[in-house]
Amino acid sequence: MNMHPKLKVFSSLLFICFFLSYNPLWAQSDPTGERRVTGTYAIKNATITTAPGKTVSGATILIKNGLIEAVGTNVRIPNEAQVIDGDSLFIYPGFIDGASSAGVTKPTDPERPSNFDPSNPPDENAGITPWRNVLDHFDFKNNQISDWRKSGFTIAQVIPDGGMLPGKAAIVVLGGNSSTNILAQNTSLGAKFRGVGGGRGSYPGTQLGIMAKFRDLYKNAEYSAQHQRLFASNSGLNRPEVNKTLEAFYPVIDKRIPIMFEVSNDLEIRRALSLQKENGFRLVLVGVTEADMVVNEIKAANAQVLMSMKLPDDKITKAKMDDLSDEIKARTKRAQDAYENNLKQAGILEKAEIPFGFTSVGGKSSDLMKNLKMMVENGLSENGALAALTINPANILGISKFAGTIEKGKLANMVIFTGPMLSEDAQVRHVVADGYIFDYEIKTKKAANGNGNGENGTANIAGDWEYTSDTPAGSSGGIMTIKKEGESYKGTITYANPAGSGTATSEMNNISISGNYLTFTFDVAAGGMSLEVTVSGDINDNQFSGNMSLADFGSYPLNATKKPNQSTR
Repeated sequence: MNMHPKLKVFSSLLFICFFLSYNPLWAQSDPTGERRVTGTYAIKNATITTAPGKTVSGATILIKNGLIEAVGTNVRIPNEAQVIDGDSLFIYPGFIDGASSAGVTKPTDPERPSNFDPSNPPDENAGITPWRNVLDHFDFKNNQISDWRKSGFTIAQVIPDGGMLPGKAAIVVLGGNSSTNILAQNTSLGAKFRGVGGGRGSYPGTQLGIMAKFRDLYKNAEYSAQHQRLFASNSGLNRPEVNKTLEAFYPVIDKRIPIMFEVSNDLEIRRALSLQKENGFRLVLVGVTEADMVVNEIKAANAQVLMSMKLPDDKITKAKMDDLSDEIKARTKRAQDAYENNLKQAGILEKAEIPFGFTSVGGKSSDLMKNLKMMVENGLSENGALAALTINPANILGISKFAGTIEKGKLANMVIFTGPMLSEDAQVRHVVADGYIFDYEIKTKKAANGNGNGENGTANIAGDWEYTSDTPAGSSGGIMTIKKEGESYKGTITYANPAGSGTATSEMNNISISGNYLTFTFDVAAGGMSLEVTVSGDINDNQFSGNMSLADFGSYPLNATKKPNQSTR
């Protein structure tokens, strides 16, 4: 069996074992969710937010066989129910990811035929595979899923990876690892302003080429569907040609499913809206970041919106302006203004009365609450933030009849915090998905008392850290060396050489420490490719617990210890 090149690389990278497992603000006591509520279960005297703006104190929620049986202040608890005291718990509807790539792998690129014509390539070579089902390339056991579930997500619409038309999405509940988690298949058709590998010199290799190709496919699909209907009801007509690319458009033409267009800026939003106006399909804009430029156009088109959870890096806000030239100062100021404007996008959509959800594509689960708080500080209401995680994506995905709020008869999907969701010290205590309970122990935050902490309670990360990590390939380790330079940090990390001999070293990039929370990235060269690795985790008493994640391959545990006499380096 031939292994995909990236999988070959990752097989080698497993021996690097730098994957730093995320040991978040809470550690797991039952992260597998093996316990499913098959009988009757009650959480009493909790503060329950059944929907944005609707909160009941001292309430009880009754769950039976994975469904919500009752919720309120006068719920009768049957004798057979298992009871949890919820005096200090805050319960919210389970979060819904409007578009997710967690657990999804990219299909192997097809080989070019010997008679390959770059001006008219076969559909698969052009990134046109609308017939694909994302579930054929989805793994419920992928660690990325457990990472997002730790943050409170209980349902996700998973979208396929690929080129211009990568395939159809599906909606899954993040409960047990079985096919019963599939809520709906072929729920939307994915689309991007991107071909395979940027086009590789073949058509359609540009955004304008993609638009032209899309128009051509859509019109031909309309003609094909019309021919199919006429053939079925009339005699004397030629039998329609079977074309799986065109047939994949039929449910879009009939408006049974929308097209989910991934967009990265206001120009791409305008182009997607233009295609919708020409052809009349239902449209969901995915990954929106520059909505302020096209708010009126989005409203006029009645397009639905999934905002990116990802926010830009805030390093530009910390730039020292004193010694810069006037030109560089002007550029820096424009970048700072753009950063500030990005934080306001969610509030702008809410003010414009455009209901929106979130997509996790490109984001990190560990950044969810931090980014939500930043959006709220910049104009988004707290009810708007909760709506974007619950009821709005439920409406966009068409699943509001069984998800999005806490009501009798809906799926037992909820996230349970130790405090109000956006409060400073709130931590996830339980996540219930499809009646499966995932428990997380609460981690007590330590005040700065000289135990490896610097000024203002920020962990002192400068020094040499010896780490070990565990992956399916075994256990190994290396050294992280971090130095402070002014207000920033630089560092290197060593790991087992993927080439098979000795160790290799990589620069640590984007090093950031917030309180005791450390994040950074680094690149690994292996198999002729450069892969970016993201590291995040907590530091306490010169001990690091975190995770390292690589797109498509999940996260793996790593623990590190700072070497002695390094605290003031």
